[in-house]
Amino acid sequence: MIVDCAYYRDGHRQHEGAIPLEQAAARCTQGGFVWLGLFEPGPDELAEVRASFGLHELAVEDAQAFHLRPKAEQYEDGTELIILRTARYDDEAEAIDTGEISVFMAEHFVIAVRQGIASELAGARSRLETRPELLRTGSTSTLWAILDQVVDSYAPVVAELERDIEQIEATVFSGAVAPTERIYFLRREATDFYRAVHPLLAVLARRLQAGRSPAGLLPYFRDVHDHLLLVNEEVAAQRDLLATVLEANIAVISVEQNKINLRQTATMERLTILASVFLPLSFVVGFFGQNFAWLVRNVTSLTAFLVLGIGGLLLPCLLLYLWLRGRRTHDTPPQPEVGTGPAHGPGRPGRGKTGSGGAADTA
Repeated sequence: MIVDCAYYRDGHRQHEGAIPLEQAAARCTQGGFVWLGLFEPGPDELAEVRASFGLHELAVEDAQAFHLRPKAEQYEDGTELIILRTARYDDEAEAIDTGEISVFMAEHFVIAVRQGIASELAGARSRLETRPELLRTGSTSTLWAILDQVVDSYAPVVAELERDIEQIEATVFSGAVAPTERIYFLRREATDFYRAVHPLLAVLARRLQAGRSPAGLLPYFRDVHDHLLLVNEEVAAQRDLLATVLEANIAVISVEQNKINLRQTATMERLTILASVFLPLSFVVGFFGQNFAWLVRNVTSLTAFLVLGIGGLLLPCLLLYLWLRGRRTHDTPPQPEVGTGPAHGPGRPGRGKTGSGGAADTA
């Protein structure tokens, strides 16, 4: 839908409210420029705008698609397409909402196509309308106002992202385990945000080239460029910091896992000691708990208990030991005897019995 459509000349807006699309296209031939703002227009609406202002079909296709990186394209008819990525921080979801603004800019018109709720431009228009000296420089002033609004909206996102990282840092470096999924989510958001910020430096650098912008606007574009450089450095640092936090969290998880393993090992040791204590008791109880009549009648003295009970326990243990030893001896490969077999590699003569000096070799 059309949000606003205004005609500017001599640094001032020439009417109240939005003017119809046909009237705006006709004003382009009367000097000044038209600033048309659209929010998520449909194909039919974009086709009407294209027919009214003579936009290139490829430029209109770019405005309908969602791009991951800002870019600038120059077309043969003199129209320039600048695509910007916008961002805002959603406090409820604790996530970054992104949007897109496609700016068609020519000498006598500027068309801003917004996609997503994070692309508000009302503040940019109202702020520029209070600066008639900038509006007099032409349609490029609207690009400065849009860029200034977009870059200024990055600062709160950087601050909120920094707050989330500090919370994660405090959890990890206190020795507690932070949710790894949350760290991955923050790093992905920081990476997406970096893709929105970093390529915009090239777009702004292009505006600072000689002849690309009016001389009166160059200081303002340089100011926006400086702010963007600062945001870019902070976002890059946040990405690196999140990678470090992720590695530290994995190390904390490993330490916690080692502590669990140590506790399990100590528990097993205590259980083993208890089992060792109860093992002879279990044997005695089990032996006397047998209901074989022969054992009950014949185990009538200590000697009989030692022979039949203890001996009956030791005999199978001895037989098991002998069987295991014989199996181990059978499975062990024979070792070569010392002095047998070739002492040297193939084709290499050995040293003679006379030892050193080489006398045997020459004999």
